[in-house]
Amino acid sequence: MKVARFHAPGDIRVEDAPEPQGDLVIRVRNCSTCGTDNKIYRYGHHHIRPPRVMGHEIAGEVVGTGERVQVIAAIPCGSCPDCVRGRMTVCQNQESMGYHYDGGFAEYMAIPAKVVAVNGVNRVPDGVSFAEASVAEPLACVLNGQELVRVGAGDDVVVMGAGPIGCLHVRLARARGAARVFMVDVNAERLAMAAELVRPDAVFDGDAVEQVLKATGGRGPDVVITAAAAGAAQEQAVRMTARQGRISFFGGLPKDNPMISLDSNLVHYRELTIVGANGSSPAHNAEALRLIASGEVPVADLITHRLPLERVLNGIDLVARGQAIKVTIEP
Repeated sequence: MKVARFHAPGDIRVEDAPEPQGDLVIRVRNCSTCGTDNKIYRYGHHHIRPPRVMGHEIAGEVVGTGERVQVIAAIPCGSCPDCVRGRMTVCQNQESMGYHYDGGFAEYMAIPAKVVAVNGVNRVPDGVSFAEASVAEPLACVLNGQELVRVGAGDDVVVMGAGPIGCLHVRLARARGAARVFMVDVNAERLAMAAELVRPDAVFDGDAVEQVLKATGGRGPDVVITAAAAGAAQEQAVRMTARQGRISFFGGLPKDNPMISLDSNLVHYRELTIVGANGSSPAHNAEALRLIASGEVPVADLITHRLPLERVLNGIDLVARGQAIKVTIEP
């Protein structure tokens, strides 16, 4: 079979490999790409011991039964104190598909037993395509983020970042009853492409603080979600958020530049809440599939490119250059 393996930064090879063995093997039908794949390609990752088959947004058919399934990316241990308390997204023993285990950029993939043990293999609902099911993993992360920041009915929400995660945040905020949803990005071309698909109430580019304040009558939004790996976005979020508003630092910052300048008095006097968001739990993946199947969060139109495994590097490049919303690989 063919696989796409990471060997070193800048070195991903599509090559032959023996078909995997195990109690549960799937024929991969779709494995979508994300910005993390680009970061791994460029810089590697401390959890990856090459050679490693990449890909973590996975959907396929169980070999032998044909059952259509979606597979979680982040694998909690299920037994540590955080997992026992239901905090699986912050499991200190967490492992990941495509990092610790071979992932979905392959024709076939073995599912580790520990994935099954934490209910990490979900049946794909009828009417949901494999490509749509592969988007359940990033949607699960978005769902976790919006639960933590308590997006709800009547909220004005600003999503900073017009990539696939930003688009999913816009759609989910609508589904959760937000009154208005605004989108911000410094890339005008990507912002226009995203806005055409997800139809935010307004879009703003560059330093958007004054523009957002004007759009909200000077009050500011109830929720700001920084779906971009940019310290400037986090700093702007603090400056624009309404009194008693909530901020999600959803996008992590580069490890060599993780510091921002924070006006602590704005947090103090406005009674702001700032929360992080890190991945998703198996339950979030199951709920994400339900949201897709019900039509509450459509995702099919966000898949702008479908490529064969041989063109996985083209897909990663499209993501890196912001010229696509969602790229899916079809091995």
